[in-house]
Amino acid sequence: MRSRQRIFAAVMRLLLKCLRLGRRRRFKLVRQAEQLWHYGHLCFRSLLYNSFTNGDVVLDSLFEPVYWLVDHVTRWFGVVFVALVIGLTSSIVAIVYICLLPLILQTYTPAWICWHLAYGHWNLIMIVFHYYMAITTSPGHPPQAKEKLTSVSICRKCIAPKPARTHHCSICNRCVLKMDHHCPWLNNCVGHYNHRYFFSFCLFMTMGCIYCSISGWEMFRDAYAAIERTKLLEKERLQVAANQTYYQTPPPTFSFRQRAFHKSVVYLWVLCSSVALALGALTLWHAALITRGETSIERHINKKERQRLQKKGKVFRNPYSYGSWDNWKVFLGVHIPRHWLTRVLLPSPHLPHGTGLSWDLPPSCVTEQRASLLAI
Repeated sequence: MRSRQRIFAAVMRLLLKCLRLGRRRRFKLVRQAEQLWHYGHLCFRSLLYNSFTNGDVVLDSLFEPVYWLVDHVTRWFGVVFVALVIGLTSSIVAIVYICLLPLILQTYTPAWICWHLAYGHWNLIMIVFHYYMAITTSPGHPPQAKEKLTSVSICRKCIAPKPARTHHCSICNRCVLKMDHHCPWLNNCVGHYNHRYFFSFCLFMTMGCIYCSISGWEMFRDAYAAIERTKLLEKERLQVAANQTYYQTPPPTFSFRQRAFHKSVVYLWVLCSSVALALGALTLWHAALITRGETSIERHINKKERQRLQKKGKVFRNPYSYGSWDNWKVFLGVHIPRHWLTRVLLPSPHLPHGTGLSWDLPPSCVTEQRASLLAI
């Protein structure tokens, strides 16, 4: 009790001393407090000030832990995604060979049998070849020797010169030449040297899924109806078993082999149709980008640059676009008409145009030489 009274008395004496201070002393203390506040505020702003800071930078900084988690999860689960692609594709091929091919050989005409055998095996070879090349081919990286490297900027992560159309991949932790995106289904970046393999895999996989969906539509309907009929017969069998007399026998049921056949056909059709819709949309998106001569990353950069120049009354032109048709010829590596067969319709490991380090000279397959336009 006495200690509380002593503390209260000390506080009251301190308050009285503050009240007894003169007017000048109080003004001086307030001014010193204001100076300390402004000095501390200035130090805080000087440590965090950035002329490029805006709402997007603040939002990216807040989501940086999420980006870090996604990058590391994608890096470790890339092998799982590749195994999943191989497993699902192998299961479809196994069902076709075990279940559908014998049925095709027994019921179809010789002309249709030749068509299915030729197209199916050609499509399968194209899928396997381009997927293998896409996951094993390096997308391309800037060389370690930086003396003769022509760059347009400096990578903030690598602290090294960065050539045109090169971007840093946070998952691979390296700069990638003509980077499009990091694909977890390939466990690899899509860049200058494997962009064609990636797009060709998407295209032929979509074509194969559409082919299986259309060819197996009638089989799917029959198999689905058989499964529904099996469920009804199973209910009837249970009812009969519950009320069975000496002269009643349960209705016949499908064998295990028949059930496996029907479920495999339904699984094949549902999986191929789903992949055809999802992967077909992705293929169309990349086809539009290739037609415009840009990558997924450059699409966002070009959009912002187009809006910025539009406000100034100017028109933005992509310096890496040679026209819709010529963009496809450059992307596929078609220089002469024979290449449409040897490099597009058949497996071909030919390299793309250029080294990915400079984009000054247009390729020889471009029909019309264009003047240099506004760079990105």
